[in-house]
Amino acid sequence: MLQPKKQKYRKMQKGRSRKRMKETRGTTLSFGTFGLQALSAFWLTAQQIEAGRKAITHSLKREGRLWIRIFPDKPVTKLPPEVTLGGGKGDIDHYVVPVKPGRILFEIDGVSRERAFKAFRIAGHKLPVKTKIISKL
Repeated sequence: MLQPKKQKYRKMQKGRSRKRMKETRGTTLSFGTFGLQALSAFWLTAQQIEAGRKAITHSLKREGRLWIRIFPDKPVTKLPPEVTLGGGKGDIDHYVVPVKPGRILFEIDGVSRERAFKAFRIAGHKLPVKTKIISKL
């Protein structure tokens, strides 16, 4: 799964919810011809990114090129169940990437429009948010 090799600080604060803000970086296609764009704010886990990647590569059957434009570098901690207060912050459970509306998640190049749209439609079902398929053509 995707996770950082090294970090300056092991645990991170949650941060404030920015649901109404739009993404300013990573909103245009940079590498491929077709892309999958997020339409709302959410935390995308490393497992969900991997599920989307597997769905796309399985649908394309090793044809074309795939770029993953996001990386989960935010650690999320979790305490075991039935633990009382005062034990400190829990251990790292998984990694997420905070996604805002407009962010490009995946890009594809070297395949036909129909195959790219089919692959992105399948991958979009694996993600916990509404997505939109965009193209340069």
